[in-house]
Amino acid sequence: MAAPEAPLTHRRVLAIALPIVLSNATIPLLGAVDTGVVGQLGQAAPIGAVGIGAVILASVYWVFGFLRMGTSGLVAQSHGAGRAGESGAHLVRALAIALAVGMAYVAVQGPLTAAAFRLAPASAEVEALARQYLAIRIWGAPATIGMYALTGWMIATERTRAILAVQMLINVVNIVLDLWFVLGLGWGVRGVAAATLIAETAGFALALWIARGALTAGLAQAGLFARDRLAQLGRVNGDIMIRSVLLQGSFTTFIFFGAAQGDVTLAANQVLMQFLEITAYALDGFAFSAEALVGQAVGARRPALVRRAAVLTAQWGVGGAVALGLLFAAGGGAVIDLLTTSAPVREMAREFLPWLAFAPVIGVASWMFDGIFIGATRTAEMRRAMIQSVAVYAVALAVLPQIWGNHGLWAALMVLNATRGLTMARLYPRAEAAARAPG
Repeated sequence: MAAPEAPLTHRRVLAIALPIVLSNATIPLLGAVDTGVVGQLGQAAPIGAVGIGAVILASVYWVFGFLRMGTSGLVAQSHGAGRAGESGAHLVRALAIALAVGMAYVAVQGPLTAAAFRLAPASAEVEALARQYLAIRIWGAPATIGMYALTGWMIATERTRAILAVQMLINVVNIVLDLWFVLGLGWGVRGVAAATLIAETAGFALALWIARGALTAGLAQAGLFARDRLAQLGRVNGDIMIRSVLLQGSFTTFIFFGAAQGDVTLAANQVLMQFLEITAYALDGFAFSAEALVGQAVGARRPALVRRAAVLTAQWGVGGAVALGLLFAAGGGAVIDLLTTSAPVREMAREFLPWLAFAPVIGVASWMFDGIFIGATRTAEMRRAMIQSVAVYAVALAVLPQIWGNHGLWAALMVLNATRGLTMARLYPRAEAAARAPG
């Protein structure tokens, strides 16, 4: 089997990771521009409509985020084995699922929107405007979900600069069209939705063009939709989906427990959760590096290279986590002041800020092992580790907040992340064993 040609070095890890970090840094810009432009209309309802519409779509699309991770692991292994056609076939299968799901969302947009507003009711004016927004943006579902698959392929083949290029195109198109449609043509909420739809479609088109060679090779493969290949795809993605649902449920439970302690505590926790978002965005690049490099080493059947990939990417991950922890400890107060003007919320957020200074270091193992296990497609182990960790988290939630209040709540969340790291560390030898299995 062909091994990856480039030597596995720190430079190669950074070449994969840094474009992801830069791309992630631009993602919040989209929401900020949409809100800022529609805010120039001088009314509250359009801002609320764009906000709730974006949240509904993000929640709907998030369910299929597993396509990104599943595609990354499978493609990385085929890429490492030197099987370009098989690599492309994995992408074609994932895109077929994404496009089918996206078109299904378009077909059921009426019931979907109605269900969303039953779960999250809004004023009549906001709901009417949000329905206008959703009626336009839902047509981008195939492109948005398809980008998960294409992003996974680009990570696996170390084309992360292409991910940055796609994200920059989306940002530029969105900003220009937001200004034109909303402020120039006066289309209001419809203009924001149309600008985002066109921007996402443009990004998807560019990503397809970048992947054109892989798609051509994949479509030429015999047995493209053979039962065993689809079963493999279903197994990997099913495990990741269960893990992701459990993880999201854990964070949602954290928010609910915080809400039971009062509005100020809820607001302070929400402010502090942004530090976790920053941590995830910053460390994603190194976890994605692990996906690509571990996956390629498994495909090349080189266990020693699996370990080297895991060690190199983990070194950068730990370094980044320590740097973030120090940054939060030194400048977290200023960030809190930027995020809220409420004096009680600021005071309470500062009280619990030390937890966020330790959070990156406590959680880095779980992020990095996620990348390692995705690359090795040991997704069943990921799922089992997540189930065990959530069980421990449930006990911590039942006990610690009763003793220490909101400090106990944050301690329980740290227990979740620490347990995830420990359970996957115990199972790590199976990632190396994947490289010894028959090809």
